[in-house]
Amino acid sequence: MSASYRPPSAPPEPSREAEPATGAPPPRSASSLSHHAPVPWSTGLCDCCDDVSICCLTCCCPCVTFGRIAEIVDRGSTSCGMSGALYWMICCVSGCSCLHSCFYRSKLRGQYFLEEQPCTDCCVHCCCETCSLCQEYRELQNRGLDLSIGWHGNLERQKRKAAAADIAPPLQQGMNKPWTSDRISTL
Repeated sequence: MSASYRPPSAPPEPSREAEPATGAPPPRSASSLSHHAPVPWSTGLCDCCDDVSICCLTCCCPCVTFGRIAEIVDRGSTSCGMSGALYWMICCVSGCSCLHSCFYRSKLRGQYFLEEQPCTDCCVHCCCETCSLCQEYRELQNRGLDLSIGWHGNLERQKRKAAAADIAPPLQQGMNKPWTSDRISTL
């Protein structure tokens, strides 16, 4: 990759006022990091049953949930399939896929300035991998992302929304006629 490569901005509309219209977290500088207070997660760690389908998917096949999260957090630079396969391989070889997935929790927190709670990212993933993956998935969904269509699908969806918003609504038939004395007398 060239040094000038920059990943595209995030696709969703913001859910908080501190984020710009692209849904991406505001650019960070050394001075802004010290003044930006962390925000709470949109759902709790143990709110897994808020979305039963994601809870079931994560319990049965956490590699799919992790792959979807990783593709979004990496802004499309890694695919869902590749990330999920790596997660599965680490799990099969060492049984410690939580050590890999905790880094993505840290990246997600950094992108959206989320609080590190209830404890460190590694502890959360090591103690409750399924709950932490479900919470991260819900957080991204609550920020307007559809994780099932991936990063590039979300970019296309945002482009379609922007194009639809740019099209002016047609004028009503009666509104484009000039005012005449006979129209005024009928009012």
